[in-house]
Amino acid sequence: MTNDMHEPERYHAEYKVIGGKLVVADVETDGKHITEVKISGDFFLEPEEAYFDLAPALVGASVIADNANLRQRLDAALAGYGSELAMHGFSTSDIATVVRRALGSAANFTDFDWQVIRGQVLPTQVNVALDQVLLEEVAAGRRKPTLRFWEWDDTATVIGAFQSYVNELRPEGVEKYGVQVVRRISGGGAMFMEGGNCITYSMFVPPSLVAGLDYEESYVFLDQWVLAALKSLGVEAFYKPINDISSTGGKIGGAAQKRLRDGTLLHHATMSYDIDADKMVEVLRIGEAKISDKGVSSAKKRVDPLRSQTGEARKDIIDVMANTFADRYGASFDTFTADELEKAQALVDEKFGTEKWTHRVP
Repeated sequence: MTNDMHEPERYHAEYKVIGGKLVVADVETDGKHITEVKISGDFFLEPEEAYFDLAPALVGASVIADNANLRQRLDAALAGYGSELAMHGFSTSDIATVVRRALGSAANFTDFDWQVIRGQVLPTQVNVALDQVLLEEVAAGRRKPTLRFWEWDDTATVIGAFQSYVNELRPEGVEKYGVQVVRRISGGGAMFMEGGNCITYSMFVPPSLVAGLDYEESYVFLDQWVLAALKSLGVEAFYKPINDISSTGGKIGGAAQKRLRDGTLLHHATMSYDIDADKMVEVLRIGEAKISDKGVSSAKKRVDPLRSQTGEARKDIIDVMANTFADRYGASFDTFTADELEKAQALVDEKFGTEKWTHRVP
């Protein structure tokens, strides 16, 4: 007789809810459907009986079910408790997320040997090119997952991959201040970058780290170390969907992402340190809504949330950020290789420094 029984496929994932508790999923499947699941963690749930309805609600779900489907199953199972139901430190959406991360064989930050680069001063064109180079190097396995901080001393504006050049920039301001305009590979908005006026970092992330997370969740997840670093500096920072880093004192900065087809991810953010708002509005076509969002209400103002809210020098803030990341995830410090810098310069010549790329969206 042949035995058609197959060993169940087993998966495990842990998910720390942003501002909440740890939720853990141990999942078994037959390859097509969830056959058994255990949800655990340090969360609070009342009444206690509701806990025993969580796992049965997920059994039978497809292994490719999305967050909405899994959450719907859980909500239906808990609906009978009505106003008695109290979930503290987590939600049904968080349970769905950790199950999806388990099924996607998600990894944690500490599963990787991270490198941190405190980059030397480079032209903004080279900094933008390095994002593409390091993303491709990590995807190819030639570089370990990396966090790198930008340094530059030119005056530049970095525009998003899909922004219109003429809609975003004022030619007279660009010419007046000798602004270097560079288009990056990720979406999002324009960044006015004079040397020392903001803090920019880029992360090069393996696909498994963000497995099971949707677009919005990945932003918050990847920047938890940033929020922790800012908190240690006295700034109560938080994410404002989808990609803004804000605080009780107003917006600090924004993030953007670019994913390769294999899922390898570039995640980067720019945070305002001490921006000359008058010069910025001469260079960028910023509408009233944007000006209000950046905290610029009148002339002769500066956008300086990190300087004013921390009272620290820019270098000292970057020191705290880099050390927070290294301490949390066991990262070591590294440098660019000669080959990476050569590839970046070649990309400047072939792509990022060309009119064709810069004006690809006129």
